[in-house]
Amino acid sequence: MAIGQYLECFKAYDVRGRVPDQLNPVLAEFIGRAFARLIRPRRVAVGRDVRLTSPELAQRLSQGLVDSGVDVLDIGVVGTEEVYFAVASLGLDGGVMVTASHNPRDYNGMKFTREQARPISADTGLAQMEEITMEMLRQDGNVHWAPPQSRGARGKVTSVDLRAQYVEHLLTYVDQTKLRPLKLVVNAGNGGAGPVIDLLEAELPFRFVKIFHDPDGSFPNGVPNPMLPETRAVTAQTVVSEQADLGLAWDGDFDRCFFFDEKGGFVEGYYLVGLLAERALRRHPGAAIIHDPRLVWNTIELVEAAGGRPVVSKSGHAFIKEKMREVDAAYGGEMSAHHYFKEFGYCDSGMIPWLEVVQALCEAGRPLSELVAERIARYPVSGEINLVLADPSSALSAVRARYGPEAVRVQEIDGLSFEFPTWRFNVRPSNTEPVVRLNVETRGDVALLDRVTQEVIAVLKGA
Repeated sequence: MAIGQYLECFKAYDVRGRVPDQLNPVLAEFIGRAFARLIRPRRVAVGRDVRLTSPELAQRLSQGLVDSGVDVLDIGVVGTEEVYFAVASLGLDGGVMVTASHNPRDYNGMKFTREQARPISADTGLAQMEEITMEMLRQDGNVHWAPPQSRGARGKVTSVDLRAQYVEHLLTYVDQTKLRPLKLVVNAGNGGAGPVIDLLEAELPFRFVKIFHDPDGSFPNGVPNPMLPETRAVTAQTVVSEQADLGLAWDGDFDRCFFFDEKGGFVEGYYLVGLLAERALRRHPGAAIIHDPRLVWNTIELVEAAGGRPVVSKSGHAFIKEKMREVDAAYGGEMSAHHYFKEFGYCDSGMIPWLEVVQALCEAGRPLSELVAERIARYPVSGEINLVLADPSSALSAVRARYGPEAVRVQEIDGLSFEFPTWRFNVRPSNTEPVVRLNVETRGDVALLDRVTQEVIAVLKGA
């Protein structure tokens, strides 16, 4: 078979594809060898999610590392952030998480880090890994399925359980003397979050109502992806029926956490960025706060009011983490529910945010709906709108021609952002598909929001 079929899985930030036609165990072994050649590590952490194909992929990836002389610390079935934690806390040379997060059942993938849990993206080594993998696979234009013989000393695999240390670290983000009994609906989506919640439950004064709690890689209740509106209903309904104080849902590798208020209302991640930024600035007065360019006004206003310095960064975990280190930021947040913390090695976590938010509820003595209501009214948003377009490049050119001359400010940090006195929007193309993503916000004007959103959509579709 042609090599190209198997290299479609190399993306901008990770390796990801259908199993086995795009990503298979043999290819995983070659990728392990390529990773070893790229960063020349001595010790690497390897974790995996609950997907049914993850054990074999992780084993063959580890085989490629071991054959290259690398010692592998197998940390088992974990969340992506536990790989980050292992690399940073143990001083390892790198880490690999086998996961496809919220992608369909037949997908799997890998996320890579260097030392200090620094991410590897296409710009920082993943493209080189693709080239190295292609070089090893190529033989007369076809895939050479026999892995090359290892040279030199082999590494070894050691099983390591770091979950107790990881949970202990999570608990440092809350002051238990300020917590009060709350009822929380938690929806792990049969992904990996459930076992961590169980360990935290023993340490916290909360009552957990658990939905789809047990890990099950067959995903009997659907793939865990709370970004999709149709997956949110069960969490929202349970919050209402249980009269709970808060609802929480995670994706499969639980590096993202999604919030539902006590009325069952889904709270856009944008508004959580501002709330978490304020809390980070209490710990680090005057610090920089990173945000993405899709929706910005609420975050900038809150950060500046709290004495912080808002810094915009291109969307995506690799870019956010790089910028956080560059300016020593206390916190970084994306509207897509990725939240990054200085104390967590500048990495993103799906557990730390909800611990912070629950403590905020306890301290304020007010429900989440009240904590964000003013901000939602002040800066209403469209929510991310995904448009499938035949020619995204032409669509962006049409938007620039229509709105560029009138805009107060035009930014090209990530796609195109156009700002006007009372509204702004960001439009950016997908890295992997013919999709353009649109986000619009206004200064407190819902009618304007509806009108200009439809207007921008019409310009994009008319290109």
